[in-house]
Amino acid sequence: MKILVVDDEKNILKLYKAELEDEGYEIVIANSGKEAIELFKTDKPDLVTLDIMMPDMDGIQVLRQLKQEDPQVPVIMLTAYDYRDDFSVWVSDAYVVKSSDLTTLKTTIKQIIEKK
Repeated sequence: MKILVVDDEKNILKLYKAELEDEGYEIVIANSGKEAIELFKTDKPDLVTLDIMMPDMDGIQVLRQLKQEDPQVPVIMLTAYDYRDDFSVWVSDAYVVKSSDLTTLKTTIKQIIEKK
């Protein structure tokens, strides 16, 4: 399974890439919204983890474009802030608060895969 990990923080990208590759996933990383959209079109990931707060395009803008490109691809929104009240209006498949402990993210990825 190929996962596109999108975050503007390089340390987060390194951590997520290493941890998710250890789980057996193929990881493609993007450090901006624009790069994410380009890689989404060329690499055709099976799942996307997407940071909400990014400088060039926020995650909600990227989410909309990804879902226009492929409405079926699962997207997990990641953020350091708790937006749970707003989550219900987004078209993402899940919402995870960022942490250096990736247990919740890994569990969420597995749950989404099982649903497919």
